[in-house]
Amino acid sequence: MASRFVRTVRRLEPPPRAVDWSIFVLVVFEAVSGVITLGAGHPANALLFLLHGVAGVSLVALVGFKLYRVRHRVLDSRLHDKHTLASVVLAVVALAALATGIAWVAGVEVRLGFWTLLNVHIGFGLLVLPILLVHLRSRFHTPRRVDFADRRRALQYGALLVFGAATYRATEAIGSIQGVQRRFTGSRPLPPGDGNASFPVTSWVADDPAPIDPDSWRLSVEGLVDNPFSLDVSDLESDRTESVLLDCTSGWYTEQDWTGIELGSLLERADVHSSARWVTVRSVTGFRWSFPIEEAAEMLLATHVGGESLSHGHGAPLRLVAPNRRGFQWVKWIDTVEVRRRRDPAQWLAVLVSGFG
Repeated sequence: MASRFVRTVRRLEPPPRAVDWSIFVLVVFEAVSGVITLGAGHPANALLFLLHGVAGVSLVALVGFKLYRVRHRVLDSRLHDKHTLASVVLAVVALAALATGIAWVAGVEVRLGFWTLLNVHIGFGLLVLPILLVHLRSRFHTPRRVDFADRRRALQYGALLVFGAATYRATEAIGSIQGVQRRFTGSRPLPPGDGNASFPVTSWVADDPAPIDPDSWRLSVEGLVDNPFSLDVSDLESDRTESVLLDCTSGWYTEQDWTGIELGSLLERADVHSSARWVTVRSVTGFRWSFPIEEAAEMLLATHVGGESLSHGHGAPLRLVAPNRRGFQWVKWIDTVEVRRRRDPAQWLAVLVSGFG
C-alpha cells in the first residue's frame, strides 16, 4: 500500500524545481492579491477573491509535494544545516496561513482575543513572503525550461487547478451546510440591529484618539477649490439618510441607516477647480484615504447611525460612509476634506503610522 502511494505521488508531482518555483509564484500571488483584496469591496472584484481562494488550496497540494520530498532532511537531525530552521519556520507559517484561511471559509468559529480566524490568516499570510525571501537566499535554484515545457506538465498543472477549484468549492459548501453566510469578501453578517451598539468599534492599526471636543473641532474643505471654508459642529445639518453596507476587514459586515451631509454638496459649495481629480478625506489622527472625485461626490459624511448620534468609537463627530469600499476606508473623526489633482502619495504611510502619535 505504501509503495503504491509513493508511485502515485511521483506520477502526480511535477519536477522539484517546478514545484519550488510554482510555490514561489503562488505565494507572491497570494500575498499581492491578499493585500489588494483588503481594499476591494465592490462586487466587480469578486473574481479576485475567488482566484485567491483557489490558488491557496492549490498551494496546499504543492506544499504537500515539497514536504514529502524533503521529509528525510527535516526529520533526520544529522542532515540539518544552518538554513534548516528557516525552512521549517516557512513551512509552519505557510501551512498556518493556508489552514486558517480554509477554516474560515469552512465556517469554523474561533477567536483569539479581538482577532477572528480571518485576521490570523491575514497575519500569517503577510509573514510568509519575507520568510520565503530569506529561504530563497540559501535554497535558490534557477528555473529550467525543461522543468515546465512538457505535455505531461500541462496535464499536471491542469489537474492541480481542478483540484484547487473543486476543493475550494467543497470548503464553501461545508460552510453553507453549517449555515455560514459569507459575502464574496469572506465577511460574515452580524446579528440584525440598529445604532452604535449593533456593530463593534474597530480601528485601523493604532487609531484611537481622545474624545473630540465639539467646541474646538472644525471641518476644513480645502485644496484645489476657489472657495475654501470650514464648518463647526453647529453647521452639520444632516439632510440625507442612506442604507449602506459596511464590510470590515475583520471579517464581518452590517447594513445600517446612515444620516449625514452629502460630500458632493460640500465640493459644490467649495467650487472645485476643473483640474481636480481626487478627494482626500483625512482624520484627526492623520489617517487618510483618497477617492476619485466622481465617486467621492456620491459619498456621505455621517453624523448618525440607526437614528443615533455617532459614538466616539464609531467616528464622532463625523465619519465617511463609502459604499462598496472596505471598512478601513470609511475614515473616522474627519477634520479635513482636500481636493487634489493626484491621489495622496503619503496615504499608505499614514495607514501604517497614524495613531502612534
